[in-house]
Amino acid sequence: MLKISVSCLAHRGDIMRTDIEERVLAVSLELAAAKWKVALHDGHREQPAVHTVAQPQASARLQEVLDLIEQHKKKWSLPAGLRVVVSYEAGQDGFWICRALQAHGIKCYVIDPASIPVERHKRRAKTDRLDVIKLVINLRAWLRGERDRMHVVHAPSPQDEASRHLMRDRGQLQKEVLQHRDRMRKLLATFGCWDEVDHKHFAGRLARDEVKCHDGAPLPPEMRERLLRECERLALAQQQLTALEKTRQASLPAPARNRRDDLARLKGIGEVGASRLALELFWRDFSNRRQVGACTGLVPQPYDSGESQVDQGISKQGNRRVRALLVEMAWCWLRHQPDSALTRWFNARTQSTGPNRRARRIAIVAVARRLAIALWRYLKDGEIPEGARLKSA
Repeated sequence: MLKISVSCLAHRGDIMRTDIEERVLAVSLELAAAKWKVALHDGHREQPAVHTVAQPQASARLQEVLDLIEQHKKKWSLPAGLRVVVSYEAGQDGFWICRALQAHGIKCYVIDPASIPVERHKRRAKTDRLDVIKLVINLRAWLRGERDRMHVVHAPSPQDEASRHLMRDRGQLQKEVLQHRDRMRKLLATFGCWDEVDHKHFAGRLARDEVKCHDGAPLPPEMRERLLRECERLALAQQQLTALEKTRQASLPAPARNRRDDLARLKGIGEVGASRLALELFWRDFSNRRQVGACTGLVPQPYDSGESQVDQGISKQGNRRVRALLVEMAWCWLRHQPDSALTRWFNARTQSTGPNRRARRIAIVAVARRLAIALWRYLKDGEIPEGARLKSA
């Protein structure tokens, strides 16, 4: 009698789990420029329904996806208030699809493409149809609690996403200025001309044909015209960079401005680096230090299987701009915060290596990870990194 009761309870639990799964309509999108593949699964069918939407306009294509969801609700006799969950892989489309679906009351998840498990065969079939089917199956498993099926990307708010372009555009303009100058310097070097192109009067001298070759001969007309065009592009990039610098600080939203000011109080962290960290990393809330390290991609990735033990280096996942900035900031921290706990830890680890620069480069990555965690605690709890000093007023 007891066995029958336990069996009945187990059967009742299966029915309850099935009822919970029936309350979700899983939808996945495989995005491409020409068309989207849409897979829909309600948990009652062996295979999901797959459709193609190819409207030329973004709004029309999104509306066709919404129409497909409503059509399959009617076709499969699903409740009108059924919960609908959509997923798609993070890519060049960004987060506008997620925000548009959420505006229609549909929960949407943006998935890290590298987190989706794939077959390990040397040759495997790969099509958009197979990918969208795998994505919707993983979505249903993830909703059941199998969190290893995929990793969800944290979607920033529209304001946080837009504010990033202030520092990214600044970095791009600085890069363009250096590229133009370097290109002009290399072009002149082919004629034995070593004139300094950074001088503000170089464009005028070039226009007056005062820039000469190594033997005093004038530059060829074709080369002179190309250098003049480079000077025009350089002047435009410098003009845009100057205008951006004047408006950048006033354009920062108040939360990011407060985070920037707090970070810039620490010695070794400048205003530009603090702004980039505030906009690129600390816009989101972290639950623990492991999330901070994983988001920066500075955590180690061991390979330990059987007798094979290989150090694969850091994961290099997440925001590459933040990762490069933190490594650069770690070197500045060692210089300007010699009494901090991080600097003492670095010196203790590298004092026995002597002139081994590789060991220092490896250790600085660990300093960068620890620095990111220390700055997160500093912004979250007001806890100044151990031994660190603040700038004078």
